[in-house]
Amino acid sequence: MNTLSYKTVSKKPKEVTKEWVLIDASEIPLGRVASIASIMLRGKNKAYFTPHVDCGDNVIIINAEKIALTGKKWKQKQYVRYTGYPGGQKFSSAEEIKNKDPRKIIEKAIKGMLPKNKLGSAIYKNLKVFIGENHKHEAQKPKKIDIKELI
Repeated sequence: MNTLSYKTVSKKPKEVTKEWVLIDASEIPLGRVASIASIMLRGKNKAYFTPHVDCGDNVIIINAEKIALTGKKWKQKQYVRYTGYPGGQKFSSAEEIKNKDPRKIIEKAIKGMLPKNKLGSAIYKNLKVFIGENHKHEAQKPKKIDIKELI
């Protein structure tokens, strides 16, 4: 057996080919959209995945206001933030955040699934979330992914 043929191949950042992917989030549960988007952002769906390199795609999510949460999560799911002052812990429900900015729900879910380091911050910049059908990345010719087929 030739051991030289079994080497692990690591891609360098210059060798990675990034594509643009479009996901329609209407009437699909938040966790499904977030998990599929985070896998594509990270590049784990590619054969040449390298853990220390940003080898994922650029992901565009449209119809953020039509995202679905199951059960009573619109009222019961709590998002916590801290102002920095004593007693400054603020709670808001998913419904309140959706009324303010529906993009924040998807962005927070996906950010929680990415690495908590410099690489995770760089990967997160490849995510674009839009309210409604229109987005400003038509020139990149994104490939539409149907999540209902993947589920």
